[in-house]
Amino acid sequence: MVTIKPKKGDLLIAEPAIIGDVSFNRSIVLLADHTEDGSIGFILNKPLEYTVQDLIPELEATFKVYNGGPVEQDNLYFIHKVPDLIPNSIEISLGIFWGGDFSKVAELIKNESLQETDIRFFLGYSGWDKSQLENELKASSWVVTENVYKKEIIEKDYESFWKEKMLEFGGEYSIWSNAPENPSYN
Repeated sequence: MVTIKPKKGDLLIAEPAIIGDVSFNRSIVLLADHTEDGSIGFILNKPLEYTVQDLIPELEATFKVYNGGPVEQDNLYFIHKVPDLIPNSIEISLGIFWGGDFSKVAELIKNESLQETDIRFFLGYSGWDKSQLENELKASSWVVTENVYKKEIIEKDYESFWKEKMLEFGGEYSIWSNAPENPSYN
């Protein structure tokens, strides 16, 4: 499959060949930043067993928390689509924003002005040094695609997302869509 050169806001779809990598097996990563110095992204389809309230008890909300990646897993990050409500956000692209004033996020959650469809929380992030991502792309570890979902990516069903992308790619990718996540289950 021909892959495009990655840019901020694109999606990285894990190739089926990344089977042994616990963090990235069947992952879909939103690139929050991509420069010649490196890349940062968040895994969109790996929910954890936590809610925001499990991590921050004073926030009475059951918003899911996702595994954003293997870097800094003791820090909570978030992307959202409501920059008018969350000051100091950084636009990723297509109406998706990263970070911002967390005290404002907490206030919005408390007064129920923020819905789970507006924001996604992550423990950790995915990071690549200067040429690391390009080397992984050359090794066919990822397929780069445009984020056709735009800001609605935050609402995307995580359970079927990777399988959906494999079927969309077609050809030999379709076969992988029904394979078990752990090949030893076969």
